[in-house]
Amino acid sequence: MRFIDLRSDTVTKPTEEMRKAMYEAEVGDDGYGEDPTVNLLEQKAAELLGKEAGLFVVSGTMGNQVALLTWTRPGDEVILESESHIYYYEAGGMAGNSGVQPFLIDGEEGVMPIEEIEKAIRPKGRVFPKTSLIVLENTHNRAGGKVLPLEYMKEVYEISRKHDIPIHLDGARIFNAAIYLGIPAKEIAKYADSVMFCLSKGLSCPMGSVLVGSKEFIEEARRKRQRLGGGLRQAGVVAACGIVALERMIDRLVEDHEKAQNLYNFLKDIEIFSVKKPDTNILKVRIKINKKAREFLEEFKKYGLLATSFDDETLRFVTHKDVSFEDIEKAKEIIYKVWESIS
Repeated sequence: MRFIDLRSDTVTKPTEEMRKAMYEAEVGDDGYGEDPTVNLLEQKAAELLGKEAGLFVVSGTMGNQVALLTWTRPGDEVILESESHIYYYEAGGMAGNSGVQPFLIDGEEGVMPIEEIEKAIRPKGRVFPKTSLIVLENTHNRAGGKVLPLEYMKEVYEISRKHDIPIHLDGARIFNAAIYLGIPAKEIAKYADSVMFCLSKGLSCPMGSVLVGSKEFIEEARRKRQRLGGGLRQAGVVAACGIVALERMIDRLVEDHEKAQNLYNFLKDIEIFSVKKPDTNILKVRIKINKKAREFLEEFKKYGLLATSFDDETLRFVTHKDVSFEDIEKAKEIIYKVWESIS
């Protein structure tokens, strides 16, 4: 059986152009700064996001963890939204790697109230931890791929300047946010001091992310990457995919958003579900009856549809390049069958 895989955009396969680029990639030892393909990817990524320098890392989690290590010291405090990826899905890395504690703020669809952010900043004093970083996530995964408003990011940035606290943006899907807003990604990134974005999600690379920021920040981040075991050698073979992704795969993300909108238009009329209109390529679907998410997932799988869940009451569907518009129509048929059988 061929499965329609809507679990995540991480399941995307590299394109033929990427595979060819991997084969032909010019390589060197990145540990010595001598891999020309890695260097080119880092340069292109930095320019695209309006920053001075970039650092190729093996994953988005590594990029976020390197940023935390670079901006903070053990015992510091980091302000972040209570369902952010760094807090929720990175295996306790902020505590285990950086020795910092989170100050969690409940957000509305990923948006922390401005007044709560400023209130969370610790006063100076011997009994308080130092507030050393504010973290934003755009798009916000657990909020259903929601895009942070640009004006909101500007307001947070102004607070950060007022208190001399840097901002790190977990921009794993920043290009989805840019497509939604109709602006270049650098217009989002300018309201953060460092940005991590993933190559391995909607951009379809087999692995990798890039962390960007000032030259000084990236120089120290490179040392922190080494601490995490992320020193690379002939990494040009995978960095080559990233170059193709930045040149070819960003504009096509609009198709993923259209697929998600198509699926939303179907799901919103199913009475057992409550679904929020997607900004991007992630659908968050709440179950309104006394059935657990895993029960739906098991039934979907029987018919050839793969999805995942945020929790027992909430399903998640993610569109991407390897799911066609025809696949979306088939997915709708499967969901309808399961709905009928449950009803």
